[in-house]
Amino acid sequence: MSGAAVGVLEQLNRASSAEDFFALLGVEYDPKHVNVVRLHILRRMGQYLVSEDFTGQPDAVVAERCKAVLEQAYADFLASSPLDQRVFKVLKDAVAPPKPPVLIPLTTLK
Repeated sequence: MSGAAVGVLEQLNRASSAEDFFALLGVEYDPKHVNVVRLHILRRMGQYLVSEDFTGQPDAVVAERCKAVLEQAYADFLASSPLDQRVFKVLKDAVAPPKPPVLIPLTTLK
């Protein structure tokens, strides 16, 4: 991690690409795979991190936990597709069961 005075979370907040996240945390990845699912990986990482509490934790502990979470998020999309994982609403809605049609009795029509 570069910049000892800047914490890992601040460095991640400044990152502008998925590749930056992988580089900052020292996680190896296949660029061809990341090019296809980059947003899905970062979204899943965020879903995992939302339950973390880093208050008072040393930066080294935070960095190791973030690294583990990124590795897990990346592994999720190596093992299955974005359609299988459904981290975005549009993909969740794509397989929502269709709503039954509304039936209007003919007797109500004039």
